[in-house]
Amino acid sequence: MASVFQLRRRFLCTSSKWKVKQVTTSNFEESLQEIKTHISSSDYVAVSMARTGSPSPPSWLRPLPFDTAQTAYSKARRAAHRFQVLHFAVCPFSVSHSDKLLAHPYNFVLFPRDELKMGMPAYSFSSQTSLLASMARRGFDFNACVYNGISYLSRAQESAAKVRLGAALPSLREVKSSSSPTVADTVFVERTRSRIKHWRKTFERSGTSTSRDELINSLKNIVLGSEQFRSRPCMTIDVCSERQVQLILEMLVDHSDDLLPLLIPTKSGTTHALRIVLANSKEDKELLERELQNFEEEESKKIRGFREVIDSISASQKPVICYNCLNDCTLIHSKFIAPLPLEVDEFVSSLHSIFPNVLDINYLMKKHGTMRKVTNIPSAISYLNNNFFAPVDLEIPDQATVKEGKIHGLNALRLGYLFMKLCSILKISPNVTDSGNKHLAPELEDFTNVFHPCSPPIQDSSNAGDVGVWTNNTRKISCEHLVFLWGFNLGITAGMLKSLLRSSHNIFSREFDVKLVDKSCAIVVFWQPGVSKQFLDIMNSEEMSGDLKELVSNGLRVTSYETYDRICRLGLWEMDLRESLERALENSWCDEKSNCGTKSSEIHWYNDNVINLDDL
Repeated sequence: MASVFQLRRRFLCTSSKWKVKQVTTSNFEESLQEIKTHISSSDYVAVSMARTGSPSPPSWLRPLPFDTAQTAYSKARRAAHRFQVLHFAVCPFSVSHSDKLLAHPYNFVLFPRDELKMGMPAYSFSSQTSLLASMARRGFDFNACVYNGISYLSRAQESAAKVRLGAALPSLREVKSSSSPTVADTVFVERTRSRIKHWRKTFERSGTSTSRDELINSLKNIVLGSEQFRSRPCMTIDVCSERQVQLILEMLVDHSDDLLPLLIPTKSGTTHALRIVLANSKEDKELLERELQNFEEEESKKIRGFREVIDSISASQKPVICYNCLNDCTLIHSKFIAPLPLEVDEFVSSLHSIFPNVLDINYLMKKHGTMRKVTNIPSAISYLNNNFFAPVDLEIPDQATVKEGKIHGLNALRLGYLFMKLCSILKISPNVTDSGNKHLAPELEDFTNVFHPCSPPIQDSSNAGDVGVWTNNTRKISCEHLVFLWGFNLGITAGMLKSLLRSSHNIFSREFDVKLVDKSCAIVVFWQPGVSKQFLDIMNSEEMSGDLKELVSNGLRVTSYETYDRICRLGLWEMDLRESLERALENSWCDEKSNCGTKSSEIHWYNDNVINLDDL
């Protein structure tokens, strides 16, 4: 025990001295180049976020053990849309065969500033006072966040911003015509060709012209619409359709050595004109193309902001480690990629193209049966240090360059440390392989892409609806066996409600269980197939009698799991689950709007209390 105590003491002492580089607008450019290098040379990238709110209260809005992957995703999707990230910790790290961890932790302070005056990335966001107060107690500087926080645009917002800004860019469009030209096409092309030809001749003769000729040429240029673009002559040709754009590009192939076409978009995204730039030579044309591409890249960097870091992680294809895969990844997708789709399958497919492998520390800890009561990273590390000898040699080379002051964003660094300890305890090799593009050790494949804290990996379509809980006492059950019950007396316990139901009707002589979801609603599971449907039929019939009829007359109501799935899909979020269920049953438009039934799916029923998995 002495060695374990000393190890714990060593962790507590050293972790308090860990430093994380704090990044704001003032040092973002230099830090961006540094972290790109560190991401490229790392084995893993751990991420952690501090947001303005979490998926509760009320408690039923958190992903719960009886949720399918779809209902859990719907809840996480709601939270991702509502809340904002205020700082984003990133820690690229590498591992060695001697349990050595080489880490480069960064913490980026963010704020969704509308720098382009377009209402992006966000007009507003929600916040929870308890989380803001907790951040304030830890010394978070909200003034620095608002004034010096790094802004960003998602990929979808960047595309929209470029269209609305109307920047002229070199045309890289394919110039092969998809159909034979019409008479109108031929007339349009010949007129445009003639106009460009006369315009070019004006500049070819300008080298030997007199002052009188220069004056005449200047007047001609005005008539022909000649202008200047980056010290080179140009002319603008208005177009009425994308077809005319294609025709002009095809025609310019014959003059491609010194003519560069630039598309001029409208705010709606269509092309309203082409700017034809006359270069001095083929080399000058290539130089101009490079200048424009570099200019576009610099402007795009300003627009992307912090998203440059997300794009670097994505481009590296390195495994990403987070604490709660579902909540973290929905937030990343919503803020930095695109609006979240309605269906979990679409979300998983989209995310997989960005982060092929995401490791969920919650799921990895769940494999260790004695850690069921651990709900945050510091307590998990403390538990492991108290009970297991799994030393990790942590090295942070950049510590000397980090300024003194309040340290935020430690959780990403802790995640890397916790990951190494868990791998050591579970006898899993954390070492990456060089073969293929995944850069992930085969032993860790089973722990990737788990988008529900209680479920197996969702990429297995046959288990797309499976969920699980952090307990060794579970039973697999179809959602068709579940019903939701409300309208009972407040303050009643699950045991009291089960006894009340058992004495109310002989259908409850079959095996069943009851769990409270919140103070107003319970979930009932019937273990024999078909019994739940019989119970629903009885509740909707006029032949009800006895104690059950009395319970119904006092307000007892019941519905299937499908109704619960529907309220999560449609976002009927009320403070009490009872109110949401009643709202769904009372509005027939819910069925039409959802236009989808609950997929056949299974959950893992738990015999312990619901475990709250708090967001960090």
